[in-house]
Amino acid sequence: MFSAVVILAGMGLAAGVGLGIAARRFGVKVDPRIEQLEELLPGANCGGCGYAGCSSFAEAVVRDGVAVTRCPVCDEKTVEAICQKLGLDAGPRRRMVARIVCQGCDSLVGRRFRYNGVQDCKAAALLGGGDKECEYGCLGYNTCVDVCQFDAISPGEDGIPVVDDQRCTGCAKCVEACPKDVIRLVPYGLGVHILCNSLAPGKQTKSVCPVGCIGCGICERVCPFEAIEVKDNLAILNYDKCRQCGLCVSKCPQKTIVDARAIAAAA
Repeated sequence: MFSAVVILAGMGLAAGVGLGIAARRFGVKVDPRIEQLEELLPGANCGGCGYAGCSSFAEAVVRDGVAVTRCPVCDEKTVEAICQKLGLDAGPRRRMVARIVCQGCDSLVGRRFRYNGVQDCKAAALLGGGDKECEYGCLGYNTCVDVCQFDAISPGEDGIPVVDDQRCTGCAKCVEACPKDVIRLVPYGLGVHILCNSLAPGKQTKSVCPVGCIGCGICERVCPFEAIEVKDNLAILNYDKCRQCGLCVSKCPQKTIVDARAIAAAA
């Protein structure tokens, strides 16, 4: 009995020594900056950076040179503090925010049928694409509101949710959740936006929505910076070329193109 105990103890000791040697020889050294960076990150684990969470993102920044600015939650001061402490390069940063590209509120666009199911856009969209007369429009059941971790989207009074640019981090969770593809990420601080998502012919769009893009091409022709292109019956704005002159806003016959700055000033 005693000899068996001694043998087992010896085997355990030998195994422990072997594991210790293997760990020292084959173990992967962890860069201490990864843990430091993870502690400095907001810890939202929103996935807006393109990685599974803050831990994976921290590894990518330190090991693969991914820019810290890919974290949509970090503000400029946080990014600067992280880079100074860890000796990292901030890289280029352009803050993006969500924009709902639809003005087809309940007072302007009707419903094809009465929907009494789960109050969720994805559920409603399963029934023939949803109950909205415009098949491309916002359904208004606030799925984007529910998925936003930062309380940046609130239900609108007339069926179209409202985005708070100050709270929005550009994590794109709402973009992924929207079954009608009416949410885009746009550069923060710019006022001119084309608020329509309809690819239907102009006559069809106009018959169901008085503020929908009819693809007339006027905005494309008058833009002095070639920042607008009409494709598949829909005007598309290139924000990199746009100089926010507002000429397209004044010429759009449908009032599909808006200047948020002017609207805010008039409110």
